[in-house]
Amino acid sequence: MSSTAMVPLYQAKAEFFRMLGHPVRIRVLELLQGGPRPVRDLLAEIAIEPSSLSQQLAVLRRHGIVVSRRDGSSVVYEIASGDVAELLRTARRILTTLITTQGELLAELREAEATTR
Repeated sequence: MSSTAMVPLYQAKAEFFRMLGHPVRIRVLELLQGGPRPVRDLLAEIAIEPSSLSQQLAVLRRHGIVVSRRDGSSVVYEIASGDVAELLRTARRILTTLITTQGELLAELREAEATTR
């Protein structure tokens, strides 16, 4: 296989999810779901070092997940595609279902434990 061969789709998807797999990046995207935000607002919400936020924003920008523009002395970021916001909403629904299912299972286990005493 040559070095110019196309990456299989499953590998590209794995790389995409790895890129999203950082808590700060997810938090930034959650905040940007409400619309464009200047870096100073993101810093106030996330409370990390400016250099760390800058690094995470650069990763998101490099992958085309967010775009930035200068507004006077501020840099404003926004999500590049509505699909990213939809992905975050879908992830929230999946997590809600998983947590609900686990809660129900835990309740059943506790009930079973109580009846065997």
